[in-house]
Amino acid sequence: MTAAGTYTPRPGAAPLPRMIAAQAALETRMLLRNGEQLLLTVVIPALLLVLFSTVDVVDTGAGKPVDFLAPGVLALAVMSTAFTGQAIATGFERRYGVLKRLASSPLPRWALMTAKTAAVLVTEILQVILLTVIAFALGWSPHGDPAAVLLLLVLGTAAFSGLGLLMAGTLKAEATLAAANLVFLLLLVGGGVIVPLAKFGAAQQVLELLPISALSGGLRDVLQHGAGMPWGDLGILAVWAVVGLAAAGRFFRWE
Repeated sequence: MTAAGTYTPRPGAAPLPRMIAAQAALETRMLLRNGEQLLLTVVIPALLLVLFSTVDVVDTGAGKPVDFLAPGVLALAVMSTAFTGQAIATGFERRYGVLKRLASSPLPRWALMTAKTAAVLVTEILQVILLTVIAFALGWSPHGDPAAVLLLLVLGTAAFSGLGLLMAGTLKAEATLAAANLVFLLLLVGGGVIVPLAKFGAAQQVLELLPISALSGGLRDVLQHGAGMPWGDLGILAVWAVVGLAAAGRFFRWE
């Protein structure tokens, strides 16, 4: 005879780590299945790396162009995934009511942001591997401490993720689409990714405070020049990360 209560439902939320892991896995699958996202996060950075490394268009200074360009393109890949791609995807999830439904679940707002950031990190690992292989094929000769590179990438991801979620959670989807793409183009040109910041003259000191400039500059110092831990660039990224994530947590709207 079956004991009493054997088939009694046991409603309740799953443990928080399990909820975050499940949401992160879902977010990762959605990122990797989206063709437009892959164009933005993989194809464009790879094409820029190959084009500007093989065609003498921009004066990158002494040495092989790929040694200057590879760190900048790695920074661009982080921005395209953590900021532009995530902002657009999250903005339309908000518009179509996906986030509204998630708001009725036990998943806290900060846990959703954590899951989205984790999905971004997984995507970035694949990006870094692909771009590194392409850069090596082009003759790249990196230097420096891998720990410094990892710390720069993690802080850069946190900074851009916070800014992307802030934009997606406060603007309409169409405005997010336009603004995210505009910011991507502006920072591609003025963030030290392809064009050295020294070309901008007096504006260089201001541009160096941008997160893309700190990330690309820090990666370039380590990978091209073999510098130690770039504390100045790490500090800039840390400030952007704290401000962006705090603002996103405070102002993000589910609908």
